[in-house]
Amino acid sequence: MSLRLTDAGLRHGTGVQALRGVDLAIASGERVAIIGPSGAGKSSLLSLLASAVRPSSGEVELLGERPWACSAAARQRLRARIGLIHQAPPLPPRQRVVTAVLAGKLGQWGLGRALLNLLHPLDVPGARAVLARLDLADKLFAQCQQLSGGQLQRVGIARALYQAPQLLLADEPVSAMDPVLADHTLSVLCRHASAQGVTLVASLHAVDLALAHFPRIIGVREGRIAFDRPAAEVDQPLLDALYANEQLASPQPPSATLRLQIPRC
Repeated sequence: MSLRLTDAGLRHGTGVQALRGVDLAIASGERVAIIGPSGAGKSSLLSLLASAVRPSSGEVELLGERPWACSAAARQRLRARIGLIHQAPPLPPRQRVVTAVLAGKLGQWGLGRALLNLLHPLDVPGARAVLARLDLADKLFAQCQQLSGGQLQRVGIARALYQAPQLLLADEPVSAMDPVLADHTLSVLCRHASAQGVTLVASLHAVDLALAHFPRIIGVREGRIAFDRPAAEVDQPLLDALYANEQLASPQPPSATLRLQIPRC
């Protein structure tokens, strides 16, 4: 088992109960999408899975280890095996793209090698190859401040792929991209996960993309898991209940035609 949460809860310092009573098991190599309305707890759930925050209650097991039962050093080694893809990647504006991508290995490099990489990129061919998969090879030596929001998201994805982690956690990784580019980028991400046996968990607002690319869908609402089903079993009544009382109408699942047009990874 790659990930397991047992009766996990999370209360933020502000007193807000973000998650409650979450039981979840994800096997090694699975690809899972998390959907739900804004404020449902999707990002909080990913934070627990990244061991970025400690649960207020319950237990968390990641990659065969209990991060909050081990030493700080062991927890840091565990985090080096986890790749994080942020909605807004924390990239310094003047940092070159090649340096940003190679930073994916910082958790595995020693201090000396990490400092040397800042002065002279240590693996330009490797960075170029992973950027090429995301159609960004021509931006290799550009500064991050010269890129669009969608390009920055793809640089963040390239950094996570270059890291080669066992677990990939993605929080709205394609939100700044147009539909065609978002579909292509998720295809790249899912193909990588499938080929390398990497566990991939992504939160997505776009329900059609979640259903097209992920075999398993978890719906989250009000800090709880509303449903956990194969993509083929997620129908409109489930989505209506998940997004009930939202200002916008609940997202429509893709039609049969759309399912045929967008290949599964």
